[in-house]
Amino acid sequence: MTRTFPLWKREFDHYPADGPRFRNLAIVVLATISLYFMIYVTSAVAVSVMQHFGMSFGYFAVVAIIGGVAGAMAALAAGALDRWGRANTVAYGLLLVSLVTTFVVPVVPNKELFLLLSAVMGFVEGLMLVASPAMVRDFSPQLGRATAMGLWNTGPVVGSLVVALVASLTLSSSSWQQEIRYAGITGIVVSVIAIIGLRDLPARIRNQVIVSAQDRALVEARGAAESPEPGRWRTVLRLDVVLPAAGIAFNLLFYLTMVGNSAVFFSTMHGWSEQQASSVNNWVWTSQALSMIVMGILSDRLRVRKPFIVAGTIAAMCCTAVFAVVATSPGVTYPVVVFLLVAISVSGSVSYAPWLAGFTENIERHGAAATAVGLAIWGWTTRVITALAAIAIPLVVTGVTPLVEHGKQVAEAQLRAAPAQAIVAQHPALFEELSRYPATSIPPDLAARAAAEVGPTDLGTVAQAAPDLAILTEFGPEVARASSELPRQWELWFWICVAGQLLFLPTAFLIRGRWSPRRARADLAEHEREVSRELNALAQHSKQP
Repeated sequence: MTRTFPLWKREFDHYPADGPRFRNLAIVVLATISLYFMIYVTSAVAVSVMQHFGMSFGYFAVVAIIGGVAGAMAALAAGALDRWGRANTVAYGLLLVSLVTTFVVPVVPNKELFLLLSAVMGFVEGLMLVASPAMVRDFSPQLGRATAMGLWNTGPVVGSLVVALVASLTLSSSSWQQEIRYAGITGIVVSVIAIIGLRDLPARIRNQVIVSAQDRALVEARGAAESPEPGRWRTVLRLDVVLPAAGIAFNLLFYLTMVGNSAVFFSTMHGWSEQQASSVNNWVWTSQALSMIVMGILSDRLRVRKPFIVAGTIAAMCCTAVFAVVATSPGVTYPVVVFLLVAISVSGSVSYAPWLAGFTENIERHGAAATAVGLAIWGWTTRVITALAAIAIPLVVTGVTPLVEHGKQVAEAQLRAAPAQAIVAQHPALFEELSRYPATSIPPDLAARAAAEVGPTDLGTVAQAAPDLAILTEFGPEVARASSELPRQWELWFWICVAGQLLFLPTAFLIRGRWSPRRARADLAEHEREVSRELNALAQHSKQP
């Protein structure tokens, strides 16, 4: 039963039954998928975007930095958005991003406006990054929290998968602008569904800790009189909230790198097209989405979080270390790259859904009413680390910019000028002397000697290739140097990602809960007995005159 409501005021009267609850969760997940389809689509066409606007890799990184900073600011603001409604934040935030993506981004005239729009979209994404998992927490008792968070986490992952699928199927016949419009139109459709169908819980219910179905009955029996005070920052500024939030952001460095730079990595490192890079990501994001759900279900079934977090992180560290060495080696094959990335994705999934469930349970331990501000800390740290990573990657991987800006141009010039280069190589001293003079001012005796030694036909071949030879002279050494240094630079960055995973590992021990499934089940049984006793006491009290 829900209230009659306009498109802004949207609350259930009571904790909903499973049908409406699952529908709400499904809409939140669908909204998250479409949001990240729009946010991540630019990475799939990154090379084309950089070439279209004449961006260096450093400037393209600034786009990500600005989006990350705006998202970090928004994440902090999102902690105070409960007065607007979490459902409103998700539904109307998605609509705003969708309209900008569909009608504005594809027609921006310059890179400066493109940068500004990235800030707008990053800000809205930061709001939704807090509001959407807060809604998932609201509608998922702790007994099913990891499963629900696993489903929510498929939002960014499936968003990446949709980007990869659409790009791999359409990019050969469409422009980067059209790829962005596909994402925006999808977002408009989903935002309409969210505006019509998404609901909030009233504060008196969402500010309670609900472990199982019995707790729902207890919350209703208690009524509004026992509704906790609204959450405050001081409630959640605790080590077991702040340190895990920072740790998980470092743990996500590799994921953030591949989401934002996989097309750039595969293009500059292995010469693959954007479409080929997207086909790799089809495998990666599919495996990650499926494993995220499976690991959430297992964590809920066993009632433990920390064993999954620790085991998954250690496995991910090992796989990332292997990737750092193997994937940056010349001649590495497509199947090997896919296998390693899938292994990293599955390992990360083992830890992430249980971690997010455990993190929200940490927040609830200090006060369920502080869920939004606790998740704001998580959203802020994630976006700050995203921005710092965007700054660091171009500083570490300096060889990308020459290859993106001139690599294709040099390769094409090399192919066209190959016959001329062979001729020049046979007479290096002569052509070195010829290069000192404009083509129309060569001394007669030198021109005669060139005609005698090289021949008119070969001289004509070299003259025809002069523009390409000029490109090779100007940019060839820089591109060659970048190509030789790039494998070492990418490998160094991936080792930094391993270090981020290592930094995260100790924070796993701050997540609440048992290590042993047997002890966890015993705790749950005791909790159920306490809830039954309180329900019985409330029932007896209500019968008294």
